[in-house]
Amino acid sequence: MRERPRPSEIPDAPGAYMFRDRHGKVIYVGKAKSLRSRVSSYFARGLPPRTQAMVDAADTVEWIITDNEVEALMLEYSLLQRHRPRFNVRLVDDKSYPYLAITRSDEWPRARVMRGKKKRGTEYFGPFAHAYAIRKTLDLLLRTFPIRTCSDGLFRRQQAQGRPCLLYHIEKCSGPCIGAVDPDDYAAMVDGLAAFLRGDNEDIIRQLEGDMLEASERLEFEQAARYRDRLADIRRALERQEVVTDKPEDFDLINFYGDELETAFQVLTVRRGRVVGRLGTVVDRVEDLTDEELLGGIIRELYGDERPPRLVLVPVLPAGSDVIEAWLSERRGGTVELRVPQRGAKRRLMETTGVNAQEAFARHRLKRHQDHNARAKALRSLQEVLDLPEPPLRIEAYDVSTLQGTNTVASMVVLEDGVPRRSEYRRFKIRTVQGQDDFASMEETIRRRFRNYLAERKKGLTEHSKFAYPPSLIVIDGGAGQLGRAVKVLDELGLDIPVIGLAKKMEEVYLPDEPDPIVIPRDAEALFLLQRVRDEAHRFAVSYHRNLRSKSMVDSILDEIPGIGPTRKKALIKRFGSLKQMRQAAKEDLAEVVGPKVAEDLYAALH
Repeated sequence: MRERPRPSEIPDAPGAYMFRDRHGKVIYVGKAKSLRSRVSSYFARGLPPRTQAMVDAADTVEWIITDNEVEALMLEYSLLQRHRPRFNVRLVDDKSYPYLAITRSDEWPRARVMRGKKKRGTEYFGPFAHAYAIRKTLDLLLRTFPIRTCSDGLFRRQQAQGRPCLLYHIEKCSGPCIGAVDPDDYAAMVDGLAAFLRGDNEDIIRQLEGDMLEASERLEFEQAARYRDRLADIRRALERQEVVTDKPEDFDLINFYGDELETAFQVLTVRRGRVVGRLGTVVDRVEDLTDEELLGGIIRELYGDERPPRLVLVPVLPAGSDVIEAWLSERRGGTVELRVPQRGAKRRLMETTGVNAQEAFARHRLKRHQDHNARAKALRSLQEVLDLPEPPLRIEAYDVSTLQGTNTVASMVVLEDGVPRRSEYRRFKIRTVQGQDDFASMEETIRRRFRNYLAERKKGLTEHSKFAYPPSLIVIDGGAGQLGRAVKVLDELGLDIPVIGLAKKMEEVYLPDEPDPIVIPRDAEALFLLQRVRDEAHRFAVSYHRNLRSKSMVDSILDEIPGIGPTRKKALIKRFGSLKQMRQAAKEDLAEVVGPKVAEDLYAALH
């Protein structure tokens, strides 16, 4: 480390600490009851290999003091979410699990399958292992709780047309788009669906049974049959929720299995004695942690954005369980208990979940072994072929897309450890180049990217930094011409970063100041990796160019029609969404937006 603090400089107080590398990027975050004791321990002799690797990669360390350990834990979680350090425990299979969500913030809430970052104003149920399990359950429930599942665009279109879609006719939507349902009745259906998904199903079944009996007593047999069918759907949906306890209890259960490198976790969400959510994931143990310390980190990840239940069952108590319980209780707004089940149904369920974790770990290792080795082999191969000082752990690839010099754009895609890092992808709309000039467009792209890099480095890393981390290798989609422009920019900016050009025709690799390209063997792992990153850059650039071209086509057609200004253009795009939808619309539909006279001219222009 360049700056190793003396023990006397480190406060003897609780807080969180961060190690940064020479580029200023946070590579590790931790918390401590005593910052002085914990941070000083990283400079002792005989550190475990993975901890020593982190300290060797670090350049500086800094800390933030808190009032107590619970606040330190909360701060640590916040820093982990902001920086995603490479040496902290992280998910290996970082796919986002599907949830069944109800968009409570909408005027007419919608039920849908959602992944990714959770949004404010939306209620989530799950997660589930497979999206089809959610869709099947939702399909069974829609006759009883017929709330909308359509997109906002389709909802607005049907609302404007004054006619419902097919789901209304098959009784799987109550028709809020045409005002066929009272807002209070609709809200009751939304609450009923949410209650069922939370596990409160006895009241719903009793109400349906009572409604069926009342309808039959009134000799309304057709209506009674509808209630009977809804009851059958509810019971089929309940059968899909596995019953695991005799009592209607609420708890989460966590178990895991693994080795010193990776660990598979299985998490069950149990409500009213039924499994309503299931999550399976694998974590990469980049830290030297005991099982108890690892479990504490996973609990922090699971409940950082979730409200925990009153009871969380675990195979062993996590390290610092009293602090974690206090943190969970604060997140819940009530007491939360961490407990190791000793006997009975919960103990058997814990053992079964442990077996599931063991099987998941075996499947992951079987699949992961080949993938991980292939990526490592490709990076080593690329290092050898290009004579790089180290394997290129961060590769950035650039491509330019245009059509006869119009709507010219460029893309930047990123691979880290051979895996796409989509959150780091960037798009550039070319500003200074007139007409079709791929060389000049590439020059502008590289200059903007690395000028931003130098500017952000000067300001220091923040959570809003987009270009502050440099690549280990730059791949230019093109031959010697594009490569020369990129090298020119890097020289002007005083940056020493390896850069190559990859020509599509013969898959030749061009190096700076080398007259002849390198031809990598067709079966080499290095070539497969370069082709992959180049093709990803091309795909990303082309998709952006198509979006801009589609928008400009709409603008160009609408700009030629008298009576359509910015306000009406915006209204048309909001109503129909695309040129294709406008062409499919009737004159009457167009007239609702722009008036009858302008609609005549617009319809003629579109057709």
